[in-house]
Amino acid sequence: MRLNTIKPSDGSKKEVRRVGRGIGSGFGKTAGRGHKGQKSRAGGFHKVGFEGGQMPIQRRLPKRGFRSMSKPYNAKVRTRELNKLENGIVDLLSLKAANLIPNISLNAKIFLSGEVTKKLTIQGIGLTKGALKAVKDAGGKVEEVATAAPKVEKKDSIKDKPVKKTK
Repeated sequence: MRLNTIKPSDGSKKEVRRVGRGIGSGFGKTAGRGHKGQKSRAGGFHKVGFEGGQMPIQRRLPKRGFRSMSKPYNAKVRTRELNKLENGIVDLLSLKAANLIPNISLNAKIFLSGEVTKKLTIQGIGLTKGALKAVKDAGGKVEEVATAAPKVEKKDSIKDKPVKKTK
């Protein structure tokens, strides 16, 4: 095979339609654009969604839904997945180590889906009511990890100061 012998396979290349080349072509005179009107003119197209001045459908219909920016940081764990953990302590680090949640996760919540067969200690992770009951029924316990919220000093606001009345 040489470069000068290479050609595309039959039927893979379609010939370009040559419009405006006489009646015999079937696309002469108006070149398939019809008579008059905006679409027949050169440059006669409008923006996508334009309805001739009528309120476009994308503006008539209400907005719906949104894409959560915090979703990648909040993970969900099923109760049956907790049985895969080797040690009895369940926290963010152990869930990440077992590949049950992504490494980017900052929070996790356990949902009731399946049974808990091990005695587990849940630390610093949220649970639904059903998941909490399932963990406790299996002999486990839940420990709340206290996180100290940063103290913000309150500046003197205008509301705290007495108002002087002028005469």
